[in-house]
Order: sequence, then C-alpha cells, then structure tokens
Amino acid sequence: MLKLYYTPLSVYSRPVWIMLIEKGLEFQLVSMKLDGDQIQPDFLAISPFNHVPVLVDNNFTAIESLAILDYLEAQYPIPVLLPNHPNALAVVRMVQMVTMNELLPSMILLIRESKDVQKQESANTQIAKVLDFFESLLCDSLFFAGEQLTLAEVVAGSVIPLLPNNGISLLAYPKLKAWSERLIERDSWQNTQPSPEEFEIFKRRFRVLPRVRKRLYR
Repeated sequence: MLKLYYTPLSVYSRPVWIMLIEKGLEFQLVSMKLDGDQIQPDFLAISPFNHVPVLVDNNFTAIESLAILDYLEAQYPIPVLLPNHPNALAVVRMVQMVTMNELLPSMILLIRESKDVQKQESANTQIAKVLDFFESLLCDSLFFAGEQLTLAEVVAGSVIPLLPNNGISLLAYPKLKAWSERLIERDSWQNTQPSPEEFEIFKRRFRVLPRVRKRLYR
C-alpha cells in the first residue's frame, strides 16, 4: 500500500494528499510533527533533507511534492490529471510553478511579517499580480486547462482557498473565486481542508518559532 508521510497543514503535503484521493488510491497517512519527527533516524533514512511529503510505494521512495505528483500521474494514470496537448500542458506547469515560486512565498511573508507594513504591502502586491495572472488564464473554463481537473488545480488549489483566511479577498477575481468554490466542494478538498481555527493556530506558531519556520511548510 502507498504510504504518505505528511503534516496536515503543509501546503507541500496537501497536493499529494489531494491527488491520492482524486486518483481513488488506497494509501496510509503517516502524520509528522515537525518539531522533531523530521530529524529522527528512521525518517532521515527516507528523507535525507528532512522534508515532507515523502511517498513510499513498495520499494520506491519519492521526495519533493511536484516530483511525487509526476510519479503518481505516470504510475497511476487513471483518471488523467496531466494533459498532453502542448498548450494545456504549459498552462498546468505555469500554474504549478507560479504557485510555488511566486504565490506561496508571498503568503508566507504575510504570515511571518504581520507587523512590517512595507513587507506586507510588497507581499500583497505580489499576490495581486499572481491572482490577476490566474484570472486571465481561467478565461471562461471551469479549470485552468479546460473542462477537467488537472495538476494545476491540485497545486494552486492547495493555496488559493487559504488566502481569505489571511485577509486576501477573492471578490475582485470572480472567475478565480468560482473556481476556488468548485474545488472546495470536492471530497478531496473537504477531507484535507484545514479549519480556520487550525490555520490560526498554525499562523501563531509560525510567528513565534523562528527556528522552525523553514520546516513548518515542508
């Protein structure tokens, strides 16, 4: 059976968790407390950089969220979550990379620098730029790559629905707001969605434990 080492509030773990549910796969969850579990010898043996998520599939171990998603898509191709049309494939990859490289760091900055007005403004500007880009990519489609859920949703949908919990409204982005609401209704999102209370606890912990900030999401 597939085994996923994860932490529930990790936006790196959650896409893998969502994908396992969307694929209808049987799997075992191994919850990690990132205040020490990640540096235990048994875990370091499968995750040398002490990050989550880690996926173990029989004798194969995969680390790094995006690599794990690609592995699952190739190994368990039904239902298809990665299009093969060049345009659609490029859109999926753009959404994945912009989410991880542009949106997520800005969201983390908002949480971490809650009292620094200049950094808050910078983060909000970057987030708005990403949301504008995503709004334009959606056009009139249900999903980023057309009418079917893809890895773009699996990744971006792990972050964007959390923005309102951090004071970022989606009202100025009606297509993105409708897209987010469609995702939240899916069982895979319902089963993995942190509650507002859990997210507030996470934010408080993130701010007061600077030495573990780099590990709280990983």
